[in-house]
Amino acid sequence: MNENYYAEKAMALFKEGYNCTQAVVGTFADELEIDFDTAMKLASSFGGGMGRLREVCGAVSGMFIVAGLKFGYSDPKDKEHKTEHYKLIQELAEKFKEEHPSIVCRELLGLGQTKESYVPEDRTENYYKKRPCVQIVGKAAEIIGEYIQEK
Repeated sequence: MNENYYAEKAMALFKEGYNCTQAVVGTFADELEIDFDTAMKLASSFGGGMGRLREVCGAVSGMFIVAGLKFGYSDPKDKEHKTEHYKLIQELAEKFKEEHPSIVCRELLGLGQTKESYVPEDRTENYYKKRPCVQIVGKAAEIIGEYIQEK
C-alpha cells in the first residue's frame, strides 16, 4: 500500500463524520489488530484538539496514537525504548510541521484563544470549505503510513 492509500482512507473517514483523530486511527485499525469500534472509542476524546479545546491537533494526536500502538513501549523501566519512542514522536511532529505551521489545532485553524463550545459543528458544505481539516487528516495519515511502510 502506498501512503496515498492511507491519506485517502483517513480523509474518507473524516468526511463520514469521524473526528480527526478517529479518522487517522481508524485508517490503521486493521494493521494495528484492533477492532474498529475500539479504535474509534480510543480516539474519540482527541478530536477538535482534545474535546474541542483546540490544543494539539487531533490528526497529530491520531498519528501519535498509531505510533504508540505500533511501536510504543510498555515497560516503564525500559528507558532506552522510551527514549527512542519519544524521539519518534518528535520526528513525526517535525515531519508534520514541514507542511503545516504548527501542531496546535487553534493555530492551524487561525482561531484565537477564546474558549469554544464543546458542541461539535455540523459537517456542512460550508464547514468543509472553511476548515483545512480534511487535508490535515490526510497528511497525518500519510506521514505515519510512510513511517510504517519504511519499518
